[in-house]
Amino acid sequence: MNIRELAELAGVSASTVSKIMNNKDSSISPTTRERVLRIAKQYNYQSYSSLIEKGTTTLTLGVVFRSAITMNLTLDGILRAAQDAGYTILLRESGDDLERETQNLSVLCSHHVDGLIWEFVNKDSEKNLPLLEKQNIPTVIFHSEYGDAVNIDYEELGRQAAQTLVAAGHTAIACVKAPIPGREAFTAGYQRCLIENHIPPEEELVFNQIENQLMQKIASHAITGVVSAHYETAARLYDAVRKLRYELPYDVSLVSLRDESMTPDVLRQLSTFTIPHYAYGEYLCKRLIGEIERGETSPPAFHKTALLDSESTVGIPLDSRSRKITVVGSINIDNYLKMDALPRTGMTVSSSLSASYVGGKAVNQAIGAAKLGQRVSVIGRLGNDVDSDTVYRALNMAGIDSVGVKRCPGYKTGQAYIFVQRDGDSMISILSGANNALLPEDIRESERVFENTAFCLVQTEIPMETVSEVCRIAKEHGAQTILKPVACGELPVDLLRNVDIIVPNRAEINAICPAADDLESQAAQLMNAGVGTVIVTLGAEGCFVKTAREAGYFPAVPSDMVDASGAADAFISALASYLLEGRPLHTAIRIASYAAGFAIKREGVMPSLVDKNTLESFVTQREPELLRI
Repeated sequence: MNIRELAELAGVSASTVSKIMNNKDSSISPTTRERVLRIAKQYNYQSYSSLIEKGTTTLTLGVVFRSAITMNLTLDGILRAAQDAGYTILLRESGDDLERETQNLSVLCSHHVDGLIWEFVNKDSEKNLPLLEKQNIPTVIFHSEYGDAVNIDYEELGRQAAQTLVAAGHTAIACVKAPIPGREAFTAGYQRCLIENHIPPEEELVFNQIENQLMQKIASHAITGVVSAHYETAARLYDAVRKLRYELPYDVSLVSLRDESMTPDVLRQLSTFTIPHYAYGEYLCKRLIGEIERGETSPPAFHKTALLDSESTVGIPLDSRSRKITVVGSINIDNYLKMDALPRTGMTVSSSLSASYVGGKAVNQAIGAAKLGQRVSVIGRLGNDVDSDTVYRALNMAGIDSVGVKRCPGYKTGQAYIFVQRDGDSMISILSGANNALLPEDIRESERVFENTAFCLVQTEIPMETVSEVCRIAKEHGAQTILKPVACGELPVDLLRNVDIIVPNRAEINAICPAADDLESQAAQLMNAGVGTVIVTLGAEGCFVKTAREAGYFPAVPSDMVDASGAADAFISALASYLLEGRPLHTAIRIASYAAGFAIKREGVMPSLVDKNTLESFVTQREPELLRI
């Protein structure tokens, strides 16, 4: 088509067409201009005589991209929008070569493209911007972390992926960033979702790829959900989880992004959000044309609602299916000093051995229950010090949910000084530190931790009003409470009425019930105050148990004593674990007595806590009837 033919179709003079096509149309009405351009686009008209002149409208757009692989359906969207608007596309590929990129830009400038859609090679690509500005070529930068780029909103996609898991009840959610340009934005969206839902983001739950630590956390159920920015990485994770004989979504839920171009034969049965590449390409082209034709320099941002395609790998967390044990109380570093005889007033003793372990009754009981196969959550307070890192690592290694464990600025982590004499008898001095900072309002803020709790274990090495609040909230959530009284006198009635099982030793029950003469009457006094069951541990003499229907003594399991400081914690963690499994009280007490027997054989509470296989193998050899269902 020549200029006269175009003028005739448009009903204008050839000079009017010339002015419009050469951007010298300020005196021409917008209606006429739009009519001429519409016809020119329909017939792909170009003013060949003026192609070499600056400012000539060629109805041609340039697209420079790094790689056709990264373009996927984005290019299809660009081509469709350009064709619909009457434009031709010139494509150039730069790879990762800055020199080739510069050559591509020069070629497109020589073709007098009306506008450019440009994917930077890297940050140094910005040096080529003056070349385009000099020739007044409108430019849209895309798919880049640099320059004034227009990008797919990976942050929103990350937020939506994480929100899908939060909505299903997950709080222990990991993020796998993987090798995509929007990985940092995706991670930021994941973290924003957690913050919006009052779930503290944890850096150790963000992974660049599938790592051993990630798989260990999944295997221990320390992670219940994973979001992935990259489909191929999610597919490999899916296969790795299945290889360990875990099931999705029963053991872990998984949500990933995926490309639109993926065909059904390469897709696993994964829950995914589709990245809207095609719509993104259409938007880029329409945005550039809007700037070329109408001078639109501030168009609306790109937005395309993404929908979850299925819930095949999204389910409720495992701990919502199986009930757990929640432990609330003291967290310390246990400092052991071993000596021939315990110190007395006015006496100096020397220590033959010292050692330090993560401890405190909350941690001891939590790890004891975890080693017996239970899902465990802990609520406690740490100082803002190096010791707090040690505690977090220990809880993490044991697969224990530590979302309720917080650092307290201005406090030190609690310290226990444990003096152990040659026969295993011990005395303990406590520096409470951050344990005193665990207040009732902290328990209320952590109330979600009590969800799906079967047994709540609590000790009185934290403020008494906090202990009362723990028992109250635990009962509201349908949990049975087990109280270990430590270094306390008489207990408040509002606490005792919410205690199902209390486990004092002889000295502790004497302090709690000083007016009663014997164990039977002391236990009766506690039960009259509302306690359901009283178990008094008596060391080598076993324990005394009183319930509403019976009272009696259970013998101890004979064992050589090295350190008795962890016996009570081992007993309580085993008692709760086997009650949770549905064992009768008298059976759980006998099994717990074996666990206590193991605990006194080794120095230090943490190393002496027995695992489930060892304990049950030992019990099977001596009282196999205890483990029969």
